[in-house]
Amino acid sequence: MTPAVPDPPPRVVMVTGVGGELGGRAARRLAADEAVERVIGVDLRPPRHPLGRGEFVRADVRSPLVARLLRQAEVDTVLHMGVIATPAAAGGRVVQKDINVLGTMQLLAACQKAPSVRRLVVKSTAGIYGASPRDPAVFTEDMAARSAPRSDFARDSIEVEGYVRGLARRRPDIGITLLRMASVVGPTIRTVLTEYFALPVLPVPLGRDGRLQLLHEDDAVAACVRAVRAEPVGPCNVAGDGVLMTSQAVALTRRPWVPVPPLLDRPVQWLSRSAGVAALPRDHQALLAYGRVVDTTRMRTELGFAPAHSTRATFESYLAALRDRDRGPEAVTAP
Repeated sequence: MTPAVPDPPPRVVMVTGVGGELGGRAARRLAADEAVERVIGVDLRPPRHPLGRGEFVRADVRSPLVARLLRQAEVDTVLHMGVIATPAAAGGRVVQKDINVLGTMQLLAACQKAPSVRRLVVKSTAGIYGASPRDPAVFTEDMAARSAPRSDFARDSIEVEGYVRGLARRRPDIGITLLRMASVVGPTIRTVLTEYFALPVLPVPLGRDGRLQLLHEDDAVAACVRAVRAEPVGPCNVAGDGVLMTSQAVALTRRPWVPVPPLLDRPVQWLSRSAGVAALPRDHQALLAYGRVVDTTRMRTELGFAPAHSTRATFESYLAALRDRDRGPEAVTAP
């Protein structure tokens, strides 16, 4: 059963991380909704595209300015998309952790003190479940990682979720939704996983074939918008239907590949660096080797959201854009 949209609906929404692709798009979608009176986008980086009716405020989530904005604008809903996935996007690991962990702590402290705030939506990651040979077939929201995740982003996200639970205890009147998204892939977004599949030669874990579950970038944005409008559901896995085996994904790329022992850093790093991209992190190596699948029952029955793209369709849309990129602009014909 689809949950009812809360009454009254969100009136003033603050979106953090609008300088990123997904945050900016979510803010534009919300600003296009006439039922939302005001959308305030916050980031140190300006959005890549105009926010429509949305307002952009250049501010760090660690700044006291954010707390003042919450109070003065009487923000009732916060969509936190400012957790940075890669050190390169932040300017280094130290800055990444500072923004992800300290920034979230200060944002939540500001939410706690703002009486107008009644809903918080946080973009998290299914990476908090890790990837190991001891994993269950499917992770539900009440499960934890069998082996601690190795990636900085996943560890930061675990800390962020802990602070969010603390806010829920201190302000039980604030409804909370944590969107644990599968690996986001699509035609425009660039992540560690999309860069891996763009390598001229793919290092593939020897003797392993993980199950991959993906989420289209458009569905990631739509899930955030839905969570802002819907009743809070707590932790919620978000992923497209179906799975792709690593071997299937590699075959679909039509790229040459070379087997390497799983979780063996040096060959993978050498292949990656020789192709001009950063070394594939160990958590992504584990994902390719062992896979990760999450249960999405709560997404459908409580959040009331169904992705428009399956895992395979998501990957194929990414590959179509990748092939256009490989061919270069001279291969694109006018309609």
